[in-house]
Amino acid sequence: MIYAIIFALLILLELAYFRIADKFNIIDKPNLRSSHTSVTLRGGGIIFLLGAWIFWFFSGFEYSWFILGLSLIGCVSFIDDIRSLPDSTRLVAQFVAMFLMFYQLGILNPHDWWIVIVALIVCVGIVNAYNFMDGINGITGGYSIAVLLPMIYLNTGYNYISMQYLFIVALSLMVFCFFNFRKKAKCFAGDVGSISIAFILLFALGKLILKTGDFAYIVFLAVYGADAVLTICHRIILHENLGEAHRKHAYQIMANELKIPHTVVASSYMALQLIISTGLIYLPINHYLYLGITIAVLAGCYLIFMRKYYYLHIAYLKNRHQ
Repeated sequence: MIYAIIFALLILLELAYFRIADKFNIIDKPNLRSSHTSVTLRGGGIIFLLGAWIFWFFSGFEYSWFILGLSLIGCVSFIDDIRSLPDSTRLVAQFVAMFLMFYQLGILNPHDWWIVIVALIVCVGIVNAYNFMDGINGITGGYSIAVLLPMIYLNTGYNYISMQYLFIVALSLMVFCFFNFRKKAKCFAGDVGSISIAFILLFALGKLILKTGDFAYIVFLAVYGADAVLTICHRIILHENLGEAHRKHAYQIMANELKIPHTVVASSYMALQLIISTGLIYLPINHYLYLGITIAVLAGCYLIFMRKYYYLHIAYLKNRHQ
């Protein structure tokens, strides 16, 4: 019953935000680098932050340091959605938020300072990569559900995190997907959405890894990771400014150049990640060997795809400048 009430509350909060966003003109206008063609409300992903606050209240203020970090990174990202903030401001907020998360996870050990630094760089990179991947309808919400479901399943055995936390995150994702996972989206996640849900999932994944001592569970983010990291490497090779918007991700070429519907592309990423995660859980194979094979196969598929279809993006760029 309590989850039905929370679900209804989340829907009402999302609808209330739509009215606020419409009144204050918080919108996303399409441009030459965009994968969309119509003006759409921005920041609908604020529901992830609101869902976390609801969990915090109903749980008796559990994971308070994490919630504080999430609130910091979410609020700064929301401000950035409204008016652009300097990169330095966003990065400082992200690093401080990560320290608060690490404190909640109990890994701020001065004797292992180098591990903390590596984890800090990796986690900030993951959060920003998640933000880079938010470019078409349904992909952030759908992919996040694909990441969350295996963690819910594993929590029934390992009990590494509050199940209420995972369920409320799932409810917030369902609400967002209802308005975003469609041909014509009612709203976009915005930075507040993509960065907040990345932070939320990263906390749960960190708890799982610490509970099991198995870093191979990072494979739950493998599909996004392969696309984001290899695209960054590609752009470095092309000597591009990594801070500028672009349309070079594999999913963007699928949606823009190959004209595959957004929901189909998003569903494909979601399904592929679920298959990979299920394989790690059930296949009788060493987890680290599985992780290595997965990375190699995804990288190979990415390179084959780009070799076959990247010329379409080059043609798009030429036509744009004519």
